[in-house]
Amino acid sequence: MSFLTNIHPALAAALQGTSGSGQLFILVSMFAIFYFLLIRPQQAQRKKHESALLNIRKGDEIVTAGGIVAEIVSMRETVKDGTPTKTLEDRVTIKSGESKFVIERGRIAKVLGTNGSEAKE
Repeated sequence: MSFLTNIHPALAAALQGTSGSGQLFILVSMFAIFYFLLIRPQQAQRKKHESALLNIRKGDEIVTAGGIVAEIVSMRETVKDGTPTKTLEDRVTIKSGESKFVIERGRIAKVLGTNGSEAKE
């Protein structure tokens, strides 16, 4: 309990008069709050982003993790067991202005859509 007194004095005062099972209940409650307010929404957001990345097509406009706004020129999918599969390590060729870059699919931060309009997520 000594590590909890260092965290917050009000929490320490609340735990002072509780039994061991009361302390356990408070700690489990705190974990549940963190799970439902922080961890679970972040997992849903990550899954939504990954599905958007796996569904990009030639001609889509994207923003890279470095902030480059570009259009997808071509994609080379990873070949596993003789069949091409979509992964976040696929090579994507993009064109921004007069320059062409090759990036990994997983380094795309945002999919803007086909004509610069935001993609529906």
